[in-house]
Order: sequence, then C-alpha cells, then structure tokens
Amino acid sequence: MTRTDDAGIKTPIPDPPTLRDFYAFEDHVKSARARRGLPMPQEWYEFPAFYYSNPRVVYGPEENVPYPAYTKTLDYELEVACVIGRGGIDIPETEAEAHIVGYTIMNDWSARDVQVGEMKIGLGPAKAKDFATSLGPWLVTPDELQDRKTGPGKFNLKMTAKVNGKQLSMGNMDKMHWTFPQMIARASQSVQLQSGEVFGSGTVGTGSLLELGEDAHPWLKPGDIVELEIERLGALRNKVIRPEKRSE
Repeated sequence: MTRTDDAGIKTPIPDPPTLRDFYAFEDHVKSARARRGLPMPQEWYEFPAFYYSNPRVVYGPEENVPYPAYTKTLDYELEVACVIGRGGIDIPETEAEAHIVGYTIMNDWSARDVQVGEMKIGLGPAKAKDFATSLGPWLVTPDELQDRKTGPGKFNLKMTAKVNGKQLSMGNMDKMHWTFPQMIARASQSVQLQSGEVFGSGTVGTGSLLELGEDAHPWLKPGDIVELEIERLGALRNKVIRPEKRSE
C-alpha cells in the first residue's frame, strides 16, 4: 500500500500516461439511462466501452477542485480504478490481472448539462469530463485484498459517497458486470499499454447525483465537500471551490 502521507505526494498516481474510464456497473447504466428515457443498448453487453479523460488535471485527497465556469450542473461519480503495473499488447483476459499493480478510489467529476449536449452530437463525453478527476488516497496492491476477492479483479468492498457529511450513495465493487481483466484485454487489443495507466470502472449503482435525482440532493456548488470511501482503499475527500478570476 502506498499512502500519500508517507510518500509526500498529493495523489498516488500524479501523472498517469493515460486515463481511461469504463462503464462497468449495469445498475448505474440502467438507472441513469432510464432517467433520460433511454433503453439499454445491446452493445453494452458485447464489450466493455470506455472513453479517454484528461490525465493532466488529476487531483488528490484534500485538494480543492475548482468549479468549472461553463456548467450549472456539477456532479460527482463514485468509482474504483486500477493502475497498470506492467505494460503489454494483446493481453489475454486470463493473464490481465497480473498486469494490475493496485487499486484506488476515483471521482470522475462531471458537468451534466455539457454532457447532455455532447452525447446528442454522438461524440463524447469530452468537455463534460475534461476539467478534473480525483484519485487516491492510497494505491492498494491486490495481495492486500485477497480475503475479499470474489472473482478475477473483483472484490467485496463497500463503496459510499457523502456530500457535506450526508451519505447519498452506497454500492459494492463486487457488482461490476465488466471486470478489470476484461477491460485490460479490450483496451490492449493491438495497443501497447504502459505502466502507470489508469482504468476507471465507471460509476457504481447510486454513485452519482444524476442517478439519485435532485430530490436526494441538488447539483454540487462551491463550498460542497464530497467524500468517497471504499473499504480497504480509504477515503477520498475534496472541496469544490469557486475558480480564481483570471486577469485579461
């Protein structure tokens, strides 16, 4: 386990070469799409889909996250991430777990109003996810989770999210439909993976305000404190702040 206080860094993965985010939890996909009146696409069950996020805007625990000026509907996403320890190309699913160096918590901050427009165009999400991703607080190696293992790259670990101390989300890593070995096998097809690359799971069921609805909690605003916690992986807490005004 790498702790941020021991290592003297703000996040255990400060500069990942790439940051892929997948869509692995069926409960989240179903409920989020249902809220928009959309059915489940059959293709979701055929392969683990992902998009690329921005690896240059990674925040660690206790860091302030600036509220993006171009959104009115800021959201959190409760996710788990794996980090690639050993690169490779065309990695078989049966061998992929050996390429994982550790697991951490991920908050895929999201501008929902921007995301809606991008998805209608059919290209995205892009700017809706371009401004911040939080990772940390620790990088926990697979051997430290063996007693909770339920399958390849899957563990019985409770996941929760709080806003200003109020718990809103609760799920479990074990509910992943697509596993990290399956994600690695997909991403490495004809592509060389590198050490340090981050793979996000996608949002766990109930793990976002989009899914819960505004009756549960309004969209995030400056001053809100978001705390994501996963058993054995620690707690990742960030405060949303107003962006600094830039001079002309």
